[in-house]
Parts: sequence; structure tokens; C-alpha cells
Amino acid sequence: MSQSRSGPDRKQIHLAAHFPGVNNTTVWGDALAAGQATASGRDAAADSPLGSQIAFSSFAHLARTAERGLFDFFFLAEGLRLREHKGRIHDLDVAGRPESITVLNALAAVTERLGLAATVNATFNEPYELARRFASLDHLSGGRAAWNVVTTSDAFTGENFRRGGYLDRADRYSRAAEFLDLTRQLWDSWPAGGRPEPVDHRGAHFTVRGEFTVPHSPQGHPVVIQAGDSPEGREFAASAADVIFTRHSGPEAGRAFYADVKGRLAAYGRRPDDLKIMPGVTFVLGDTAAEAQERAAEIRRRQVSPQNALLALEQVWGVDLSAYDPDGPLPDIDPDPGSELAQGRVRIADPKAVADRWRALSRAKGLSLRETVIETTGRQSFVGTPAAVAAEMDTFVQTGAADGFILVPHLTPGGLDDFVDRVVPLLQERGVHRTEYRGRTLRSHLGLPASARPVGEDGRS
Repeated sequence: MSQSRSGPDRKQIHLAAHFPGVNNTTVWGDALAAGQATASGRDAAADSPLGSQIAFSSFAHLARTAERGLFDFFFLAEGLRLREHKGRIHDLDVAGRPESITVLNALAAVTERLGLAATVNATFNEPYELARRFASLDHLSGGRAAWNVVTTSDAFTGENFRRGGYLDRADRYSRAAEFLDLTRQLWDSWPAGGRPEPVDHRGAHFTVRGEFTVPHSPQGHPVVIQAGDSPEGREFAASAADVIFTRHSGPEAGRAFYADVKGRLAAYGRRPDDLKIMPGVTFVLGDTAAEAQERAAEIRRRQVSPQNALLALEQVWGVDLSAYDPDGPLPDIDPDPGSELAQGRVRIADPKAVADRWRALSRAKGLSLRETVIETTGRQSFVGTPAAVAAEMDTFVQTGAADGFILVPHLTPGGLDDFVDRVVPLLQERGVHRTEYRGRTLRSHLGLPASARPVGEDGRS
């Protein structure tokens, strides 16, 4: 046990919380969790009631839990259009997602140190207006704002906006890069303790001339998060982001991604610690390893219902598969690569390759259609006793696969409670997670360099 204790060369684990409720990890009306909570003496109301994804009490509970666990930040996703399937609003999705910055402004009043991160699209917003909204959040929260920059060329989503989905894939990152650069010009145009200086920007995508209306904020610049995995996305992150929200939650893939992106930083005059890499992960805890595995398997079954299994296949195959039995074999037909069956979801780049891989797995393991989907899409990242999960997370970070994790619980709003109560103390015993907040800004929590001239903050923990 002594080798897991604190030491001068042990990396600290950064933790963030992703609010569930609009993704395929959420389990609604989780009677299993409620039953196990009763058996173990924990809160028996641990489920995800419909409507909890838009109730402010849910946001407040999860944020306060994350702050109690001394997390770096609380993270909200974005949805600019309700997803459709077979030409109608998809009835297995949860309809309703409030605007992120509005929610975070309210959370700033019920939290004190927790960072507040909003996903906002750079394709369907304007730099001046967005710079004001984030600078205002940074002021209201005392320097805790973060922007997760996303882009889209999806014409379906674009129909909700005047310009529509007009950007080619290659143009998304050039617009995003100019958008972010102009936003930072606006933030920098009002120096600390000074007067606003005019901004005169003329670029390929934007022309802005005027004065910014919000004084220099506590962080100087809100923290910038990015989630792209393509070569263009990785380069954009290396040049401009402070945090990467990545899908690489396995050790080998994590180390390869980590080395690749960190290796790009020097070209931009940046140090490895100037960018934090944080995969999105899930977790399932149990009093024994067997209990955790059994619970994880049941959660996966609930996440991938028979209806959801058919939906997952239809998104790959691009054709109506309602005649197929979820407990039967996979379809023997090839996917339709030009299908518009599902709208508002990320398109699969090579559906035939995915179908071939799933069919090979199904044959090799004797899996039904639903079992194949569970095997390929419903896995949990960390499963075990609290001690085992803490050890695995620690190893993941110490071996260069990540700087920390963005936790995606499967319950709203109580899905983080067990982790904070049972895993965080063990990470603290190992000396890899803070026992108190040392700074007030999100940059200080993340150990990021100060941008411009922050007010009353040295920019590091």
C-alpha cells in the first residue's frame, strides 16, 4: 500500500462531471440501483426520473456533489435540434435540453469553486455575442467559466438557423480557429484595470470592428475545451485548447492519443502540461468485484433495450430493421451508405466495415443482435470495488494515458454520489487528488498557465 501513497513525482488526477440525461448511458427509472442502494444503506431514490434532465434541482445536485468531491469542473453538452429517426422525433431519446450557459449562470450562485463548462457550437454562433456570454459567466462565477468548442456541417441541424448547414467539413475547423482567435482578441481588448481598446478584425469568416462591452474577467480567458479526434481536430486542440474531452478510455488507445497530441504542442510554443487530456468515462461500483460485474452487466442490458438494440443497428445499416428479432442473428444484408434514416446523429464513416466487424464478433461469440450491441456499445470504463477503481484510475494517469477523467454517470441526478463518497477518499489517500481547493479559478484547479493578466490569481494551484 505504501507505493500508492503520495510522492513528489505522482501526477494529480483531474476530475470533471458530465451531466447525464441526453445520452445513451442514462438508465431511466433504475430500479436496480434503487434496490441496491436500499440493501447497502445508501439513498433508495437513486434513479433517473423522466424530466430530471431539465429540472434545475438535478443540475444543482450533481454540481454540488462534484464540488463536494473537489472536482475541477461540471460539464454540459449541447443539442441544437431534436434527433429524428425514420422521419419523426426519435421516441427513445429524451426530448428537452436547456441552453447551457443559462444553466451555468444559475449554478454559479449555488457553487463556490467548481468550474462551469458549456458546450457551444462555433458554427451557429457569432464571436462577439459568444465572447460576451462567456466573459459574463466568468465574472458571475469568479473565474470558473469554460467553453467546449464544437463544430458541425450537419444541414439537418442547420435548418434551425438562418444560414443552414453550409460548411464543408474542411471549413469547420478554419471557421472555428478564426472564431476562437477573434473571441480571444475581444477578451484581451479590455486589459485588467484599463480601458477597452477597439477591435478591428477582417478575416475569411468574420469582420468585426468595435469595442468589447465586458471588462477583463477573473481568468482573462475562460478555459477552452475541445473534443475533436480527427487529424484536424488534434492539431486544432494542440494549437488552441486547454483541455481535450476524448473518447479514448482504454489504456493502449489512451497512451497513443496522449503521446500524439502532447507531441504536437512544442510546434506552438506550448509545454505538455499546458493541455490536459481527459477521456469521458463511466463507472460501476460494488462491494465485491463479482457484485460490480453483475451490476455492470444489468446496467448494460438496461441501457441497450430491445428497441435501442434495433435503433443502434439501423444507424449502422441505414435501413428499417423493425422486422428483425433483437434476440435473433444480425442482418445478412449490407448497409446503405447513403441513408438518411437517422438525423441529428454523428454519421458513421464506414458503415460496412462496422457491420462486418459486428457480424464477425457475433459469429465468434455466438451473440444475438441485442447481445452484439451490448458487447460493442454498452461497456463501462471502470468496474469494480472502490479500491480497485481508484487503483485503476491512478495507474491510467501515472502511465501517461490521460491527465484525468470526465465522469459520465448513468443516473440523473444522483449518479455521482457513490463515486464521491467511496472513490474520492481513496484517491486522496493515494495522494493523487486534492483535499481542498487551493485556488478560485478553473485555471488554477487545472494547473493551466494564466491567460493575459488574471485578477488576483497566479494562474496555478
